[in-house]
Amino acid sequence: MSNRPSLPRRALAEVLGTGFLLLAIVGSGIAADRLTDDLALTLLINAIVTGAALTAMITAVGPVSGAHLNPAVTVAIAMERGLPWREVPLYVGAQVAGAAIGVVAANLMFDLPAVALAQTGRAGAGLWLGEFIATFGLLTVIWGTVRSHPGATVAVAVGLYVTAAIWFTSSAGFANPAVTVGRIFTDSYTGIAPLGALPFVAIQFSGAAAATLLFRWLLPNPLNVATKTVVPHEVRR
Repeated sequence: MSNRPSLPRRALAEVLGTGFLLLAIVGSGIAADRLTDDLALTLLINAIVTGAALTAMITAVGPVSGAHLNPAVTVAIAMERGLPWREVPLYVGAQVAGAAIGVVAANLMFDLPAVALAQTGRAGAGLWLGEFIATFGLLTVIWGTVRSHPGATVAVAVGLYVTAAIWFTSSAGFANPAVTVGRIFTDSYTGIAPLGALPFVAIQFSGAAAATLLFRWLLPNPLNVATKTVVPHEVRR
């Protein structure tokens, strides 16, 4: 008999975790942008806060939902039979809802309109390549770590990678469709204009799928990998 938490509980954990992730991303971006005119310092603050919050939230909600907090990660895990496809829509919906809630809360905390469509355009071949690399790298870290170092080590590895990717990719390493959609609704430092979001989302799913397919060859027996992710309670089939 499975000891996994119920699907509604897992979905709520995804809402909670993704919500706090977006609070960290957007809130730290607004705060840093107000505190300094140095763009490099603003990016550094945003990167450190984002990576720290992501590590903490993966650790906190991982025992409940697996702490995917990212539709691309959810789909990748489903590809490796670590999650039934019938549960993917609820996971993804919970992640997007959590992202929207987190952005609204961050806007309100800093006395901005609850929802304001972003005006920051993010488009171009270089940015799209950067976003593919960011997401490909994220899934590389996940699949490469869970095989030999499951549990809390994965949370640390993912948090460190995201902190780095914000700096070394041209796109600032969104690497998450829910994060991308959420950032449409804040006209602040971390926002992305709606027209720029769709290509980002498509590229993120592509990068995640590419890394997952590669690791089927690099690390044979992908079923074991999928069931050892930050999600100790995912199904085995």
